[in-house]
Amino acid sequence: MLLVRATKKLLDRVGPPNAEPEAEYTTLLGQWYATALFWRPQVALLVNEPTLLPVLMPLAPAATLLDRFPGELASVLTAHGAPEGVINRELERMREHRLAKTANRSVVGVMNEFTHLANTYRAGNPAPDLLELSLRLATTPCSPLYARHVSPDRELAALLRSIPEMG
Repeated sequence: MLLVRATKKLLDRVGPPNAEPEAEYTTLLGQWYATALFWRPQVALLVNEPTLLPVLMPLAPAATLLDRFPGELASVLTAHGAPEGVINRELERMREHRLAKTANRSVVGVMNEFTHLANTYRAGNPAPDLLELSLRLATTPCSPLYARHVSPDRELAALLRSIPEMG
């Protein structure tokens, strides 16, 4: 099960939390945090809790955001060189999804930093390539990762190396 912890800004658009308090995720990457960016058109920023991997995607239609997220994540993971077997396993585990409120202030802080950087990177470009922007953000050094692999792209690579391949 995919568990997405959303900010109030995003919950106002996609609906109220529907996860039980003891909800457990079953995805390989763990739970995700999400917020809305009020660009035109509006964009959702999702950040993986363990790796801080960012994924930017169109927010509209907001009601289908969690249904569309696995496909967007597959594109980002492919761009990062994730093995097809790992991507397929992750997508299989994301068939069911739940929405909850944010619970980790550190990840929310990283989302705020990514929002600021994304606004800076897209300056002068009203319609940036969201995959390219996601990949650029993933190279950002993040203080929660300093003791490990420093940036989300490196943290993801280390996590992928630790996952056994499926044949």
